[in-house]
Formats: sequence, C-alpha cells, structure tokens
Amino acid sequence: MHAVVDALGNGLHLVLTPGQQADSLQLPALLQALPEAPGAVVADKAYDTNNVLAAIANRNAESVIPPKKNRLDQRAYYENLYADRNKVERFFGRLKEARGFATRYEKTATSFLALAHLLAAIDWMR
Repeated sequence: MHAVVDALGNGLHLVLTPGQQADSLQLPALLQALPEAPGAVVADKAYDTNNVLAAIANRNAESVIPPKKNRLDQRAYYENLYADRNKVERFFGRLKEARGFATRYEKTATSFLALAHLLAAIDWMR
C-alpha cells in the first residue's frame, strides 16, 4: 500500500501494488495524481533513485529524501522537514486500528483497497 498524505497527515491518494514491487516505481504516478504540485516531497531512502528525483524536480517541488549510503553524490536534505515523514506512518497506524485492515481480512485486492479508502475517509472526518 502506498499513500500520499498532506501536511496534517490526512490521506490524499492510495495505491495498492504487489508486495515484491519496488516502492520507488510508484512515486511519479502518485505525484501525477495530486491536483496541484506539492511544495516538498518527504520520503524515506527507498525512494532515493534518479527517476524519483527527476519526477520531483519536474513538479518543481523540494525533495526531502535522505541519500542512500552507496550513492556517490551524498546530497544534503532538510532534516527538520524529514522528521515530518512520521505523519504517513501515523496515518497507517490509524488505519491499522481496524482489525480487518491490519490482518488483511479482505482477500481480493479490490476489496482491500476499498476498505483502505473507507478507513481513510473515516480518518479524514475525525
């Protein structure tokens, strides 16, 4: 499950992919799904690829992604803004309060994604 949250931690867009698929492949599509360009994109090291950084630059947004240790050019990032990455973790934590989501009770991907959307809408109303 991939999610885009706003600065308050409210879910804006959800995408479900197979577990073996790389996280970084989804970020350009997630950015395109947003109605307006974000000011900054905060993500973890899994998203530190040239394609992701180019997609963020094309949207005129600041990338707040720490570089991987094996990257030759260790670029700087805004560490205080990176601390806000926990908002997406807290969003998933609130979704996992529902037992059916946490244990993936729904067997089909469509049903599971529908449950995630429903829980995100309920979370938005809190």
